[in-house]
Amino acid sequence: MSFFTSSDHVIEIIGDLPICSAAMMESARERQAQLTKPQGSLGKLEDIAVWLAGWQGKEKPQINNGQCLIFAGNHGVVAKGVSPFPPEVTTQMVINFETGGAAINQLCREAGLSLTVKPLQLDVPTGDISEGMAMTPDEVITAMNAGADALDDSCDYLVVGEIGIGNTTVAAALSMGRFGGYASKWVGPGTGLDDEGVAHKAKIVDQAVARHGQLNGDPVSLLAHYGGRELAAIAGAVLAARMRSIPVMLDGFVSSAAASALTAGDRLTVLDHCEISHMSTEPGHLLLAIAMRKQPIVNLGMRLGEGSGAAIATLLVRAALATHNGMATFAEAGVSTASGVSTA
Repeated sequence: MSFFTSSDHVIEIIGDLPICSAAMMESARERQAQLTKPQGSLGKLEDIAVWLAGWQGKEKPQINNGQCLIFAGNHGVVAKGVSPFPPEVTTQMVINFETGGAAINQLCREAGLSLTVKPLQLDVPTGDISEGMAMTPDEVITAMNAGADALDDSCDYLVVGEIGIGNTTVAAALSMGRFGGYASKWVGPGTGLDDEGVAHKAKIVDQAVARHGQLNGDPVSLLAHYGGRELAAIAGAVLAARMRSIPVMLDGFVSSAAASALTAGDRLTVLDHCEISHMSTEPGHLLLAIAMRKQPIVNLGMRLGEGSGAAIATLLVRAALATHNGMATFAEAGVSTASGVSTA
């Protein structure tokens, strides 16, 4: 299905997106104020419940059909030695996902998420971003549509993740191309580079940004110059979710970078339906979270990718919903309020 037809169409969609229900968020806050606990004592769990209430349009939101989408892509820039692993590992990991052997398989089972893995032309790497464009605009639109089309009709909560050797290089270049800064601050070890490898990776990112420049006007152009198919697919899935008011849990550095492409033109509100699940140890993720004006929910020292941090954060989301929906109010429990007046 073609959700997006062109760069102009994507910009048109972004300009007319649904917003969350302020009324349901207020109702959820009022409920939190009446639950048998001191106000604010569940901290971030209360904020998560209110966020979900606003986007699902329910005072008592639920995750009945949570979906985890993992997109896989390969990158031409890997030929420049930016990763200690060859691109064949991407295909091998997809097989591992499909046979249930990866971390994300176990975490989705625990978090109650269905898992969908979408490889995207793994036999055709994108262009080397240090020498030219990664993709044509039409290829970006195709990948975005693949991401949007992977979203189940019944989905009410979405986790997005990725696998792709070399994609932390691409994420660093895209982030720098969107928000500026220095390559040395955006790049990290990825799948295990030593200090010399990280310095070389920064040099390649510098070359890419010197070639393409700052691109802060058009999401499709930004992805075409710097992105990868899996990043474009994540952007498509995130935008399709916003069109349906589905809350989204982003994973780490790569999925956050992919989503941030949608903010080109300083349209940060396009990601109001998204939370960042965890703070990756990839150094660029902290810069990116600040630029996106979002605070990751947890910091577990992770940098695996593949949606793993977002699946773990979903366990906390379920805890937030369990307390929000299941706790008794002061009136229901016959417990006195903070003022000492019985509400029974």
